This record gives sequence, C-alpha cells and structure tokens, in this order.
Amino acid sequence: MEITEILGYLGAFITGLVLGLSGGGGSIITVPVMVYLIGINPVTATAYSLFVVGCTSTIGAFKNFRKQLVDVKTAIVFSIPAFTTVYLTRRYLVPAIPNTVFSINGFEVTKDIFIMSFFAIIMILASFSMIRSKKDLTDIKTPSTINIPYLMMIGIGVGLLTGIIGAGGGFLIIPALVLLAKLPMKKAIGTSLFIIALNSLIGFTGDLRHNNIHWTFLLIFTFISILGIIVGVYVSKFVSGKKLKRGFGWFTLLVAIYIIFRELL
Repeated sequence: MEITEILGYLGAFITGLVLGLSGGGGSIITVPVMVYLIGINPVTATAYSLFVVGCTSTIGAFKNFRKQLVDVKTAIVFSIPAFTTVYLTRRYLVPAIPNTVFSINGFEVTKDIFIMSFFAIIMILASFSMIRSKKDLTDIKTPSTINIPYLMMIGIGVGLLTGIIGAGGGFLIIPALVLLAKLPMKKAIGTSLFIIALNSLIGFTGDLRHNNIHWTFLLIFTFISILGIIVGVYVSKFVSGKKLKRGFGWFTLLVAIYIIFRELL
C-alpha cells in the first residue's frame, strides 16, 4: 500500500470524524482526498463521494430521528425535486459534459479541470458557512408561513449542485430549512442529514450505468469514514464542536485555494 493511499484512508477517517464532531461539513473533502491522494478521476470520485456521503448521512439521520429531530414531511417536500434532479444530473448531464469544455489562449479547460474548479468554488462557499456562526441564521426573521414553492426550487438547485460535485450541500439545505420551512436549528440539521442521505444514495444509482464501481475500495473507504463518525460522536461529548467546525472551515478554504492553483496554474 502506497503512502498516498494510506493518507487517503486517513482522509476518510477525518471526513467521518468531522461529521461526528460537528454534525456536517466533513464530506466536502471526500472528493479532493480521492482525486489527489488516491488518484481517482474527478467524475468517478464525485460518484463515489455520493455513496460515502449517503451512507454516513444515513447514520447521522437515524441518530437524529431517534431524538425526534427529523421533520419527515418537510424532508419529503424538499427531497422529491432534489433527488430527482441529482439522479438526472448523474445519469445524463455529467456524462454529456464534453472532454474539452472550452479553451482560452491555448489553455484547454478539460472536463476534469472544470469539475474540480467548480468544486473548489463550492468549497469556498461551504467554508464560509462553517466559519460563520449559526447565530447568523437564527437572528434573521423568518416568514410567517412555510414557503413550499421556494423550498422545492431550492431542492432542485441543491440537487443539481449535489449531482455535479458529489457533496451533500448541507450548507445550502440548512439555511433553506431554517428560513423557508421555519425549523429550529437542531431540527434543521437532523432533517438536512435525512435529505442528504436520500439525495446522495438515489443520485449514486444514476452512476451505476456509466462507471465500473470498485466496490472493495468504496466499501473500505466508507467503513473507515463511519468509524470516524463513531469516534467523532464520542469525542464531541468532551470537545467544542462549534470551534472545531470553524477550524475545519478555514482548512476547507485552504484546500479550495490549493485545488484552484493546482488545476488552473
């Protein structure tokens, strides 16, 4: 086993650890770990990430469901347009992206460069949501009624985003649930995990036709990530999850900057 592969599996553990400690955010580094440490191409890495994110989120969602922190009705309203869009994106849109998206002054932006650069931009947005305090959301006045049409529209947007980059999109889902579905923050987090689990696992099925899945690697990676969640949940009893999540937000920002420099320069 090469050192990069060992680091890749360590990245899987850290992904789960961050999820267990802070309730979200860790899955955003799954794709960079697979691409830069293990050497998987970006399209396959985003597919694998959907499976890993789906499995890990299922565990988190089940834990929150037992605590009655999942609003199933809201989750279904949000999920139906979201997972439909994820599936269609993985099944039809991603395979349709040309190998050379466009070129500027002789520099070709290939499909892999496009996906990783787009992923880096989303990582930057996600890092800001982790660095920012959750109080920023709870201080905003929410509408007097649940806005179902907007909720479904955002579900479509999240589905498209999840389908392209292979990440859960919790940094978009949680604000939508707080501001449009009027859910308390803790219930928004639990409901978000339920939505992410559905989106990711159903979206992953859209890749089964186009990718030769290396199931042994994928299951090992997922298992190590789940071990990280178990450890993270235990350690979270003794460590401040908010501070860790903010620190991880800065780390995510640095990784995003590294991806942009590596892909474009």
